[in-house]
Amino acid sequence: MLNRLVLTAQLIERGPMRYTPAGLPVLDLSLKHESELMHNGQNRRIEVEIKARGIGDITQPLGRLELGSSHGFAGFLGPQRNGRGVVFHVTELDSFTVG
Repeated sequence: MLNRLVLTAQLIERGPMRYTPAGLPVLDLSLKHESELMHNGQNRRIEVEIKARGIGDITQPLGRLELGSSHGFAGFLGPQRNGRGVVFHVTELDSFTVG
């Protein structure tokens, strides 16, 4: 099974650094993706905001990003703590090719 998301997005919000009970740093983010694509022969404009989270070492580079800047993000989808909806767990930043 594969659970991998690669997304070019704009950083629109970043929460304060917090820590897990195990002492790992956590950053909660909001990302905005905008693109156009072909779907069933029709040109479609996509605009979506997604909740994202970085845990551990990735929080350092995520913490240095400027609000409003666009980057490539990669990671996986997981459940939110309340069990409703999903959160994008960012594990890589700008270190891959987005095509």
